[in-house]
Amino acid sequence: MSETHPTLRLVSKRCLTLELVKAMALAAEAEALHNHWKVSIAIVDDGANLLYLERLDGAQIASAEVALGKARTAMRYKRPSKALEEAVNGGRTSLVAVAGITPLQGAVPIFYDGEIIGAIGVSGVLPTQDEQIALAGANQLAQLLGR
Repeated sequence: MSETHPTLRLVSKRCLTLELVKAMALAAEAEALHNHWKVSIAIVDDGANLLYLERLDGAQIASAEVALGKARTAMRYKRPSKALEEAVNGGRTSLVAVAGITPLQGAVPIFYDGEIIGAIGVSGVLPTQDEQIALAGANQLAQLLGR
C-alpha cells in the first residue's frame, strides 16, 4: 500500500529544444561570418551537457574544445566566463586548479524568464569578439520567443 505525500511533487522547467539551439547557433555563426571570424560555437543545456558544436571552416582545431569548456563554465557557475577570467586575473589563481573550469572570456548563460536554461561558448578570436558572438546567439532566444 502506498501513501500519498502532499509535499512531494515534480517541478516543470524550461528546456532548450534542438530547433531553438540551431537558431541560436545560426545567429552566432552569422555574427562570426559577418566579421570574417573563424571560430567554434558550443551550446550546452542546464546540466552543462553538449547540445550543439560547430567549428567553422578554418577555425583552430583546439577552439572546439575551448568553446565547450567556456560554455560549461558559464552554465556551471551561472555567469559569463569572463567573470571567472577576471577573478583569476585579480589574483584568485587557485580557480585554475578546479576540474572542469575554463576561466576564459567568451561564454554567456542563456536566460529565459529569469532562469538560466543553458549557455553558449565561442572560441577562436579575441576574447571580446568571442563574447560578442556568444551574445548574438544567446540574444536570439529572446527575439525568437518575444521575451
